[in-house]
Amino acid sequence: MAPAEGRWACGLWRACHWLMGAFFALAALVQVNDPDAEVWMVVYTIPAGLTLLVGLNPLVTGNFIWKSVSAIHIFLCIMWAVGLAYNLLLHTKQNILHEEEGRNPVAGRIQLATAIIVALFPFISWVYIYIHKEMRSSWPTHCKTVI
Repeated sequence: MAPAEGRWACGLWRACHWLMGAFFALAALVQVNDPDAEVWMVVYTIPAGLTLLVGLNPLVTGNFIWKSVSAIHIFLCIMWAVGLAYNLLLHTKQNILHEEEGRNPVAGRIQLATAIIVALFPFISWVYIYIHKEMRSSWPTHCKTVI
């Protein structure tokens, strides 16, 4: 990679981290009136903080505390997801495991483009749903009273 291109890519990676950090922080904020808000606020605040730290200083990922908090959070989220998946499979009426994903490796610019799209998608989705009020009509009351 040329030096100028490397600086540009580094800036885009940092921007992706800042966008995702902002998304997780916003996700934590809107949980304030949820029935189990304290759980979800912690679940979203931890990745918000970790991601924002990487946006500030990418080398923070080598820090023992950052690695430990990240690993513990990932482990707990995976355990929770496994429990939810087990519950879903236990109560499903049809086989949901028809699709295979993630088989093609990506590298370089494709990986960066993917990161940018992933970082922007939650915001674009949120704006789309916010603009189309009919989509929110079936939401529970506590979801309708936030942003």
